[in-house]
Amino acid sequence: MPLSQEKIGEEIGLPATAQPPTVTARSMAGAAALVMLFFILSRATGLLREVVIGAQFGTSAELDAYLAAFRIPDLLFQLVAGGALGSAFIPTFSASWSRGKEAAAWLLFSRILNLVTLFLIALAGSAALLAPLLVERVIAPGFSPEQQALTVDLMRWMLVSTVVFGASGLVMGALNAAQHFLLPAAAPVLYNTAIIGGAWLLAPRFGVYGLVVGVVVGALAHLLVQLPGLLRRGAVYRFSLGWRDRDVREVARLMGPRVLGLLFVQLNFLVNTILASNLPAGSLSALNYAWLLMLLPQGVFAQAIATVAFPTFAAQIATGKQAEMGRSLARILSTVLFLTLPATVVLIVLRLPLVQLLFQRGSFSVESSHSVAFALQFYALGLVAHSVVEIVVRAFYALHDTLTPVLIGVGAMVLNILLSLLWIGGMGYGGLALANSAATAVEMVVLVWLLGRRLGRRLGRIDLAALGGSLLRSGLAAMGVAGALLLWLAWLGGRPALLGLLPTGWMAGLGGLLLAGLVYLLLSLVLGNQELRSFTALLERRSLTRSK
Repeated sequence: MPLSQEKIGEEIGLPATAQPPTVTARSMAGAAALVMLFFILSRATGLLREVVIGAQFGTSAELDAYLAAFRIPDLLFQLVAGGALGSAFIPTFSASWSRGKEAAAWLLFSRILNLVTLFLIALAGSAALLAPLLVERVIAPGFSPEQQALTVDLMRWMLVSTVVFGASGLVMGALNAAQHFLLPAAAPVLYNTAIIGGAWLLAPRFGVYGLVVGVVVGALAHLLVQLPGLLRRGAVYRFSLGWRDRDVREVARLMGPRVLGLLFVQLNFLVNTILASNLPAGSLSALNYAWLLMLLPQGVFAQAIATVAFPTFAAQIATGKQAEMGRSLARILSTVLFLTLPATVVLIVLRLPLVQLLFQRGSFSVESSHSVAFALQFYALGLVAHSVVEIVVRAFYALHDTLTPVLIGVGAMVLNILLSLLWIGGMGYGGLALANSAATAVEMVVLVWLLGRRLGRRLGRIDLAALGGSLLRSGLAAMGVAGALLLWLAWLGGRPALLGLLPTGWMAGLGGLLLAGLVYLLLSLVLGNQELRSFTALLERRSLTRSK
């Protein structure tokens, strides 16, 4: 599943340029709990989606074609109506909304919706006509002629979802700017559910075309579920383009830096698809499964926390509470490290049992499990970096700096491509996964360093000693988890009869997860990890940003 379309709505929050309504600690924490709940539901249904797809298709050439077919639709969506449009539209919409000019805000919404829809229809139509050339020469030159023909056919159908998602993404942005989170957070769940239905009910008869039906129906559900929220907030649609409108031009101006950054991100995905198309059949599928497993803890923890942290950072900067923003950032980073370090250990040590536990059934063979586990160990190395970047980028946005993260992100994507070309020869698709983790780690280090310099000038000193101490305690606890899991696997390895009592992966995978959680909890208590209390406070709907 393409990352960008799956992540629609996962960057919820007011931009720093808007003046947000009064947000209390309790209301912010309530939003955090709600958003995290739906993040969990979204990731859970996304995981179930991949389980069902895996059972039907395994790591097959047919599934490779399905994944490759997403590249151009995903590229068009991202450049025209993805994160770039959201980051540009929401501040402009919010400026009118916060001043009580709701009619002007909804007029801007209508104009941007009309322009985006017409533009996407034109681009999607052009891509459909050029699909054979694009697949053969650009997307998947290494595929067989039969695979290329299938990819072309699937791409043309998926371009319909791109147009629908363009409208849905804009609706989501308007609702989030109006402080409505429920329906936008629920939309990805419906999207995943539709694909599950396509894989389960239609794929046995229609093959991979059943998945495509699920994608298109899911995109429509993603849009339609949000429309009642617009109506309740008095949305009025007008067919107007407003080419010369000042706010429309402002949206176009603000999109520039993000479009550049997103272009390089999509080019990176495209390069990976091209390289994987020249590898044995199933390589692209294995990468996709491993990538989504890494994104599971990253989405539940880092993206959910970042979603709520963004409007909080923005409000603190807007109200002149710079020092408070610095403390909030330190506390949130500590909490994210506390959650993602043990998750990294679990994904690496239990990679094969977890893949077997989740996917090994139906057409998903033992060989498929080993292929996915091979890629997962390298993607897992980048989990912490991906998570920290989610938080730090939001801090830059709150400081009214969108250019710095974009430029650093572009550099990271170039490095990713170079490392992929360097390592694919000796490591196969594992080199592509490792390149992603290495480039993201470099991106994290550079962003944190630059933000540290910025904070030193504008926000005063951050208690780096406290942050370092938190990292040390969480790291020691994670190392303890690693040791416990290695002993667990060694103990099970000497008891094949015990492993035979349950399906493959259940004893090692599920038992290992429970053991990891228990060991990490006990070690965190022994080491006095303050982040345990912070995370508990979040679940109890207290503010994540309460100072120490």
